[in-house]
Amino acid sequence: MRNAGDIFKLLLNIARENEHIRAVLLNGSRADTTIQQDRFSDYDIVYIVKELSSFTGNHNWIDVFGERIILQMPDQMLIPSVRDKTEKYSFGYLMLFKDGVRIDLTLFPADKVKDHFDPGSLTVVLLDKDNQFSSLPAASNNDFIVKKPSLNEFTDCCNEFWWVSTYIAKGLWRNEITYAKYMMETPVRNMFMQMLEWHAGVRTGFSVFFGKHGKYLEKYLEPGLWKQVLKTYPDAETENIWNALLLMTDIFSQLALLVANHSAFEYNTVEAMEVKKYLLAIKEQQ
Repeated sequence: MRNAGDIFKLLLNIARENEHIRAVLLNGSRADTTIQQDRFSDYDIVYIVKELSSFTGNHNWIDVFGERIILQMPDQMLIPSVRDKTEKYSFGYLMLFKDGVRIDLTLFPADKVKDHFDPGSLTVVLLDKDNQFSSLPAASNNDFIVKKPSLNEFTDCCNEFWWVSTYIAKGLWRNEITYAKYMMETPVRNMFMQMLEWHAGVRTGFSVFFGKHGKYLEKYLEPGLWKQVLKTYPDAETENIWNALLLMTDIFSQLALLVANHSAFEYNTVEAMEVKKYLLAIKEQQ
């Protein structure tokens, strides 16, 4: 496997030798000095380029990065969950190579930088031929540190959690397991994780970064709570899904009360209790 020095040398040499590449930026986890790197740490790279079409007109130019296992070009895909349908000027290559290295390369047109490019706080300038990024501040993860919830964010999170939990009960009663699992692991799980992050934020003074999908949460939760959270991931057995759902509701309510008290919010305990009674009634009817 090529090491980091090899990859950065390759990325920079390609850019230095190509007049159309005007700057090289590093973002993502490798730009964060607080995160320990490992063999799966991606290289999230932005090439600021002139004449984007000179790169995207023939994709064979990316062969210079190495022999690939697989390539994805999200901007050419029709799958809604993959392709960003919002207006954008960039083009991305997601590349996994046979030596295990992964490079996520984004091309962004130089003439759109001033009005349309947001580097974010976690960006390191590796090369800047035109001094476009001379005023960029030092990289930090400030954009990703969990923020204190507003009252509306808090109440919306609680309402969404309890509302969609009734869909899980409906799916289980109908024996629609895939439907129930989707509702549990997408909308309900998202709200559950949000409350966990706010709780961890309270414990840490809202000063830490929990990673994508809360992958660093374990470090900031009480050990007993973390073990309980892991028990909320069931298999496809109906009884196990019910038990995990009810455990989620207990944990969610406990944490919502703590976050509400810290933020001087009011948690709608009546709504929570009424939905919990409804869930238990549906479970008893199965």
